[in-house]
Amino acid sequence: MLMVCLIRSPDTRSNQRIDQTHPVSEFQLIHRYFADLGVARPDVVLGIGDDCALLEVPAEQMLAVSIDTLNVGVHFFPDTDPESIGHKALAVGLSDLAAMGAEPAWATLALSLSDPDASWLGAFARGFGRLATAHGVQLIGGDTTRGPLSITVQVHGLVPRGKALSRSGARPGDAIYVSGTLGDAGLALRLKQAGVAIPEPLQARLDRPQPRVSLGMRLRGIASAAIDLSDGLAGDLGHILEAAGVGAELELARLPLSPWVAEAVTTSGDWSLPLSSGDDYELCVCIPPAALERAESISVDLGVPFTQIGWIRATAGLAGYLPSGQRLGLSTCGYDHFARF
Repeated sequence: MLMVCLIRSPDTRSNQRIDQTHPVSEFQLIHRYFADLGVARPDVVLGIGDDCALLEVPAEQMLAVSIDTLNVGVHFFPDTDPESIGHKALAVGLSDLAAMGAEPAWATLALSLSDPDASWLGAFARGFGRLATAHGVQLIGGDTTRGPLSITVQVHGLVPRGKALSRSGARPGDAIYVSGTLGDAGLALRLKQAGVAIPEPLQARLDRPQPRVSLGMRLRGIASAAIDLSDGLAGDLGHILEAAGVGAELELARLPLSPWVAEAVTTSGDWSLPLSSGDDYELCVCIPPAALERAESISVDLGVPFTQIGWIRATAGLAGYLPSGQRLGLSTCGYDHFARF
């Protein structure tokens, strides 16, 4: 059992650091910061406070489940503000649900803290809770332990039976689309590591990605395949190509780039930012030719940029064409935590 000591005001979440004279138990910590996060869903029969949550899965719906862990020094910098950490901890899972066309429903949270304090916990809970509320998610359980800062979130979503998007449905002739812009988080990371000031929009793309949940849901029955871009466009698209047994061609001039990434690519001639850097959390989607107009109208309805960048082909492999027309063979190896071992 984790025992932490917090000072709190009588009626608000405290912004004070831990005071060792006022012990608060693990269960009091959970009740104070996490018991009411997100929305109160009618399909939660029993939530936080028992050994398990009890949930009602509607008839003719399938349960989509994904889990991600964020570790300090690997997925976020030690000085990242805790509200952003709370947001991103949930956002990465919601992005997985978006790629399946699933509607978010529930989440569980496992939190390891080496030196918990009220200010950090309050901000973390705000970031997590605001995004949960925005997407209709209720936090239904989890665990808190003492240890190095680590956050594991499992998300649960609902998708009509037989309607889930997957990676394996791409077919030759399908158009390849991506939402949003590519490489912004990767550029923010490069600037941070170089000690250079980061433009606020790039910092937001790194710390507070916006999962494309509505787009994924609207593309059910239209897209042939989808994946979320967490490890870089080339690597993640490579998973679609492998699952479907197909190849692809990309026109690099079509890649949607923010002004900062466009300038970096123009200056260096290096396309690795939009092709290989991770943490975009956009959707990469394959659309059959007959459905292109419908897909593009959905993006207009939602106000989400949606750009065609290439085509699925029958021949295996991934090729990119520079604006000059020069052909490049592209690696489909995305980020791998254990690649050096």
